[in-house]
Amino acid sequence: MAGIKGLFTGIELGDKEKKNLLILDAIRKKGPIGRTEISKLTGFNIVTVSNYIDHYIKEGLVSEGGYDTSSGGRKPMLVDLNYKSAHVIGVGFDMLDMVGVVTDLRSNILYQLRKKRPAETGKALLSNLIEMVEEILNKSALDRKSIKGIGLAVAGIIDKDNMSIRWPGVLGTPDVIVSASLLDALERRFGIPVVVENDADCAAFGEQWLALDPELKNVIYMYSGVSCGIMINGQIYRGASGCAGELGILSPRNLDKYDWRRESRGLGRWNMELSTLDNIKEIYEKHGDSKIFKLAGGAPDKVTFSSIVEAAHSKDETAIQLLNKAGKDLGRKVAFLVNLLNPQVVVIGGGVERAGSFLFDPLKDAVKEWAFEEAARALKIVPAQLAENAVSLGAASVVVQKYFENM
Repeated sequence: MAGIKGLFTGIELGDKEKKNLLILDAIRKKGPIGRTEISKLTGFNIVTVSNYIDHYIKEGLVSEGGYDTSSGGRKPMLVDLNYKSAHVIGVGFDMLDMVGVVTDLRSNILYQLRKKRPAETGKALLSNLIEMVEEILNKSALDRKSIKGIGLAVAGIIDKDNMSIRWPGVLGTPDVIVSASLLDALERRFGIPVVVENDADCAAFGEQWLALDPELKNVIYMYSGVSCGIMINGQIYRGASGCAGELGILSPRNLDKYDWRRESRGLGRWNMELSTLDNIKEIYEKHGDSKIFKLAGGAPDKVTFSSIVEAAHSKDETAIQLLNKAGKDLGRKVAFLVNLLNPQVVVIGGGVERAGSFLFDPLKDAVKEWAFEEAARALKIVPAQLAENAVSLGAASVVVQKYFENM
């Protein structure tokens, strides 16, 4: 039990919080389950387990039903999570869309809202997130009292010491900084606790909490080509000031010294489309008959990553070559992280996983070429199983875990 820390804070949990989290997580994963089995899984004695479960039953969070197997005497009753007793909201965005979900305590999606991701950043983007939460609350038809928290997953650096959220600007533009004291205003507005976390961190946690083998504790979630969420020994690693995983080099002091578009062999630039759109006008001049441009109505500036993927699945050679190159470049970045952190699994998400084998095959080949053999041998590279819901479900799952801790 020693050493269990808050998921994102890194601060060691109190004794009660540790017990709540371990007991309720065992019930969430294994229920219906007997008290004796919970005692074995958590290492707590049966009296402690029973006392906590009695409290959960009283609060309506856990229910009894059915009987455990027994070699003799009175059969012990099984307990299970009353997962419909409370709900949470998670909101985030991927490459193209903003996604909001309402889930129960087992992360079953009860209501989902999807909108096109707005072009604005900073305060305008935060305003769009708030409007989405309002719409979800109004349309989900749930009793607001049953909603125990709202998770907002935002891009950028969340500095909890200085109470700020920083959206890094693109090359040559200033960063946008929003005071995290806005959270107080949000909580007053909704009357519901609000948690704000980094989008890639939420996606990493969502995949580990809901989709991956629970024994996989060392995970990197590649949020497209923008950033990554890092889990070490089952804990999100945020770093000293919340910047861990922000690998893009966005604000060099002398831009004239660098041609970032040619730096793909190193860390280079990071963007959502994996640089597939960087030279699209030049590609149009050479391959204007490609299906990529037919799907865009003949306008190069209307080409999207999704249209490239669609064209590739139609066996368009230009599209396939673009995705192959993107996979190879991303693979070098992944190899750098694999050598640095030696994870068990790297999850590729943020929307680029839709490219399938056109991206993954060259990506895996590049990792084999550039990563240490020992690190690559122990590694799995998989597409995000939560797909477009990874960020929003991750944000919702963060709220569920915090709710468990504070029971």
